[in-house]
Amino acid sequence: METGLNRVVVAGGTGLVGRHLVRALLNQGVRVQVITRNPSRLHTPAGASAHGWEEAPSLLEGADAVINLAGEGIADHRWTTSRKATIRNSRIQATSRLVAAMKACDNAPTVLVNASAIGYYLAKNGTPVDETSPPGVGFLPEVCQAWEAEALTAEPLGVRVALIRIGVVLAREGGALPKMALPVRWFQGCKLGSGHQGLSWIHVNDLVAMLIEAARNPTWTGAFNGTAPQPLSNEAFTRLLGQRLRRPLLPVPGFLTTLAMKLLLGEMADALLLQGAYVVPARSLALGFRFRFPTAKAALKDLL
Repeated sequence: METGLNRVVVAGGTGLVGRHLVRALLNQGVRVQVITRNPSRLHTPAGASAHGWEEAPSLLEGADAVINLAGEGIADHRWTTSRKATIRNSRIQATSRLVAAMKACDNAPTVLVNASAIGYYLAKNGTPVDETSPPGVGFLPEVCQAWEAEALTAEPLGVRVALIRIGVVLAREGGALPKMALPVRWFQGCKLGSGHQGLSWIHVNDLVAMLIEAARNPTWTGAFNGTAPQPLSNEAFTRLLGQRLRRPLLPVPGFLTTLAMKLLLGEMADALLLQGAYVVPARSLALGFRFRFPTAKAALKDLL
């Protein structure tokens, strides 16, 4: 597919989504420059180059697009007060540095595609949530709102801003799917908590295509949900995993898994596993975006 993009700067290009994005852009003939904290340690594919944050002003000069995925992993460590501050600050500060670099440009980038997350939303007891739904209350919604607000400060510079609220990314080599599949493979799979909470997911290839479309297409402005069209309950998704891996699920009472998750993960358990909204990508569908993997069954068939 022709993107119409010549040079794209990617911040946070070393993570799971970033690596897929860089490869996809290169495959489409785009020159890619990755901003990272340790450029000397990053082995980029042919056609891409790694740069430190101090180079951001010169890199952003005249760039077709900036795609910002930078930020510490939300689920990498238990949430302590200091860890929560790191999660928040890593996102806000990276975005702030990019906008500051744009202000120093004579020819600012055309567009900033900035990651956000579906943690923005309040879970609504199975009612579908789209981009018009209000934010929730708590740590993740507050982080997402501050993150997005920082990105939107690029708009007065004449930069189009697209915010992609990313759901649970399914990929073969990392992220949530291998962790979810492991207990199922070992005959220990079960629903978490009530199992009714929403699991709003997206195949990594569809997310990458969405990020590139947001960079390429001038009609993509404002917030978009980076999720597949058919979110599922935790229980339904786990059953699909069991079917794909030919494993039964254990009939564990919900209160036991709730207790176990809260003991193991603390505050993270509710925010990431035991609560969840059914988030739908209304705006991208309205603009004609087509998903290669619109159903979890199709995504799991491809990935497992």
